Amino acid sequence: MRRCIKLLAMVCITVVVMGCHKADVKSEYTIAFSQCVGSDLWRQTMLDEMKMELSLHPDAKFIYADANGNSSKQVEQVRQMLNKGIDLLIISPNEAQPLTDIVEQIYDKGIPVIVIDRKTASTLYTAYVGADNYQIGKMAGEYLGNLLKGKGNVLEVMGLPGSSPAIERENGFDDGIKKYTGIHITAQVYGDWLKANAETQLMKLGNNLNDVNAVFAHNDVMARASRDVLTRLNIKQPIKVIGVDALPGNGGGIQMVSSKLIDASLVYPTGGKEAIMTAFRILNKEPFTKENILQSVVIDSTNVQLMKLQWNRINSQQKDIERQQALLAEQRELYNSQQVIFNIIVISLVLAIVFGGLAFYSLMENRKINKSLEAKNTEILSQRNQLIEMSARAEAATEAKLNFFTNISHEFRTPLTLILSPVEDMMRNEKLNLVAGKSLKLMHKNVFRLLRLVNQLIDYRKIGYDKQQIHASPNNIADFVKDILDNFQHNAQKRNIHLTFSTNEPNITAWFDVNMLDKVFFNLLSNAIKFTKNNGYIKVIITKNNDSMVDITITDNGIGMEPDEVEHVFEQFYQADNGAAKGSGLGLALSKEIVLLHQGAIEVSSKKWQGTTFTIKLPLDNTTKKAPQYPVERLETDYNTQLYTADLDEQVIADPTAAFSMPQELSILIIEDNTDLLYYLNDKLGETYEIFTADDGSKGLNEAFERVPDLVISDVVLPGISGKKIAESLKTDIRTSHIPIILLTAQSNVDQQIDGIRSMADVYITKPFNLDYLLATINNLIKNRLILKEHFISDIDLAKMPVSKRLDKKFLNDFAGIVEQNLGNENFNVDDICKLIGISRVKLYRKVKALLGCSIADYILNRRLKKAKYLLINESYSISEITYMVGFSSPNYFSTVFKAKYECTPSEFKRKQDA
Repeated sequence: MRRCIKLLAMVCITVVVMGCHKADVKSEYTIAFSQCVGSDLWRQTMLDEMKMELSLHPDAKFIYADANGNSSKQVEQVRQMLNKGIDLLIISPNEAQPLTDIVEQIYDKGIPVIVIDRKTASTLYTAYVGADNYQIGKMAGEYLGNLLKGKGNVLEVMGLPGSSPAIERENGFDDGIKKYTGIHITAQVYGDWLKANAETQLMKLGNNLNDVNAVFAHNDVMARASRDVLTRLNIKQPIKVIGVDALPGNGGGIQMVSSKLIDASLVYPTGGKEAIMTAFRILNKEPFTKENILQSVVIDSTNVQLMKLQWNRINSQQKDIERQQALLAEQRELYNSQQVIFNIIVISLVLAIVFGGLAFYSLMENRKINKSLEAKNTEILSQRNQLIEMSARAEAATEAKLNFFTNISHEFRTPLTLILSPVEDMMRNEKLNLVAGKSLKLMHKNVFRLLRLVNQLIDYRKIGYDKQQIHASPNNIADFVKDILDNFQHNAQKRNIHLTFSTNEPNITAWFDVNMLDKVFFNLLSNAIKFTKNNGYIKVIITKNNDSMVDITITDNGIGMEPDEVEHVFEQFYQADNGAAKGSGLGLALSKEIVLLHQGAIEVSSKKWQGTTFTIKLPLDNTTKKAPQYPVERLETDYNTQLYTADLDEQVIADPTAAFSMPQELSILIIEDNTDLLYYLNDKLGETYEIFTADDGSKGLNEAFERVPDLVISDVVLPGISGKKIAESLKTDIRTSHIPIILLTAQSNVDQQIDGIRSMADVYITKPFNLDYLLATINNLIKNRLILKEHFISDIDLAKMPVSKRLDKKFLNDFAGIVEQNLGNENFNVDDICKLIGISRVKLYRKVKALLGCSIADYILNRRLKKAKYLLINESYSISEITYMVGFSSPNYFSTVFKAKYECTPSEFKRKQDA
């Protein structure tokens, strides 16, 4: 069934396409003809011949323009034709030189050009069609010679001065009468091809015409003018007058000869028919002749009647052709109309069959669908009952999970309280403060941090499940915010942050829950101080609007946020990459929910490195409709202050260089964004090692390249560059590839640990970690590094070494090769090695010390002595020669150093070997 429908549709489309194809037939070619020269009759005869030939090509489009003897006008007309997109140009140039440029331009564009009647000054055209004017002139001369029987005087009436037909006809006429020595040209005048001009010039001759026996005019128009002048002057003697053109029709040369106004006329073919025939040969890519010279014949009383009969027959045939074309056009129009009707009928029939087939197919499919729907309906009813039962179970399970979440969060507060109270008791004990004051403060600070996180989780859970109620009461919002702001003044002053408060009205009463809304302002102010650099500013502005709303804006000039961070900042658990300061991702989400419970709104605008502005909009009226009848007092103000300011009390990391008068032998770089952990590790490891620190990835990587420590400890999640990227960068750089790396992270997943080891870290330790385990790992890595020094110096298969060891081996090979090549240079020093290897002097010292366990000078000296020892054993050089070959400045100095190393002088060593 489907195949039948597709077949019918294809038939329908084919019929439509065939009909459209016939209706969209375009003209095959566009041919343009520019005419400018000749008499009106001559131009009309040429045009009629073209149209007669074009009647055989009905699909061709013909464009015609007549410049009436104006060369400039003809050039402009040709340009207009070119803009119409013609396929071929036929041109009869008025003058050769003015039309040459435009003809060459069209020819260069690839458009064929046929020059008719007259040529241009160039050979850049496709074909030429026209008579041989020289031959016509010569034929006229020979005809007059025979007519005058070799004797007489001739008057020559010439065409336009300088035109090629006039020149060629004059030359031909001269050559034609040369053999008739009795014939003389007594006068020549220029008639410019025009009757009036010719009459004027002939009248000037006056009685001089009495001596003339014949007149040769370069065209029939001037020949008729000659006859009229002779008649007007009443010259009695018979004078023969011949012309050129022999055009048919009224006023043409044939009629003049027939009426005996002139004695003869030479046929000058217009070439219209031949031009069109040549044009279609060119366009159809058929063979054609470039130079098409048309033949001429003399028309006189002997053959004029025959020529008239032939012309009349041609006219009659042309009229028959035109009538037949008109009938063909009518038949074609009728055929097109019938074709359209036929297409409509066929399409209607096909559509009827297609729609009938579709209706039958749809009926069969509907029956199948109905049966399928009945089965599915039964299945859906069964599944619905199962879903109702499963939904009830899921709801009960969800309620149980939420209750567990709430209960466990509350249970966290009890052990935290039991930790907090003893810690505060110990902090009040002066003896314990002397021994463990720093550790107690660290514990106290992080207990409050945990309490804040637990409180945020409980509050967010209550709001998320509509169990948090707002107890709004009328309060002065300006005083309320000012009280909270005062709790942060101490932290702001320690970092020289300018914390200001302003309001347009001192007393602005609004309805809000003081024990809920304070969490919003504590959180926003805590974040503002956390993300504002030292010597910055924070502005809090309260503005009462006319629309029963109050706006509270908190603006800082801190690090700001990117646009994509601003878009997600109020989402739960979202954390922006905003430097060393970290949070839980709940504070702003909780703040937004609390503001929404007050029927208010919170907005944020921020620009990276320019600052952030939070705007809180609160209604002045009681929109919660749950206001108590008595004032509500704020609870635990000091407790909230400690919760939100605990993170702001930053530990000051002691300068490791200040703790010791001399730096320790081994150094460790610690990269950690948590200030407390960074301080803790610095304090514990600083007793044994020289410590360098960095609080973000970029700084840490720069420190590693600058300091070249003996070991690196780094967190994985860092601002800027991650710890894994740091490990990859250090292990693939020849300057630091020997440094062991320990990664510390809270990412305890096995896949994450494997990914950390793949980053070429030596050890991956998860948080929380045991300090003794960390110290043992550090000691083990450094001890193994000392063992590897000997390993690198020994002869090891390079292909079997790990990546980091290959880099160290490459460094040692390059270093040893440079030293070996320059052993004979006594001026060779460390700076030369630095330039050749491409690292700084300090880094080179540290790298060589870490891998070889000796200084560069000691290594160079040992290599020189070993080579000297080899030369003394295996070669026959003198002591002086060996001295300079191994780079010593004098034999005495060489002898002294050699004896200190081998306990004998070079001479004694050589005698022992010879013995």
